[in-house]
Amino acid sequence: MGSDRAIFVPMLMLVGYAPETIQAAYRIGDSVTNLITPMMSYFGLILAVAARYKRDLGIGTLIATMLPYTLVFLVGWSVFFYLWVFVAGMPVGPGSATYFNFTP
Repeated sequence: MGSDRAIFVPMLMLVGYAPETIQAAYRIGDSVTNLITPMMSYFGLILAVAARYKRDLGIGTLIATMLPYTLVFLVGWSVFFYLWVFVAGMPVGPGSATYFNFTP
């Protein structure tokens, strides 16, 4: 488990959210930033292919090009998650609850 998730899951469980719901929200936030991070495994490949068609393309240009997509995905997935979980009341997985009852 990543160090961020090791903090978020117990903290939000104390507030009353189930670990499955926290994981789904975390994965949305984590996945949309993969488009703009040079640490993504395919970033070098994407940069090399794009540079074949635009010679002056660099890392900054590629990130700036992908930033609007990141923002659209972040807003879209967040709205979809909110509607799915909190408006429709549907679970994020089979047999998983949205809320967690914590009794110390």
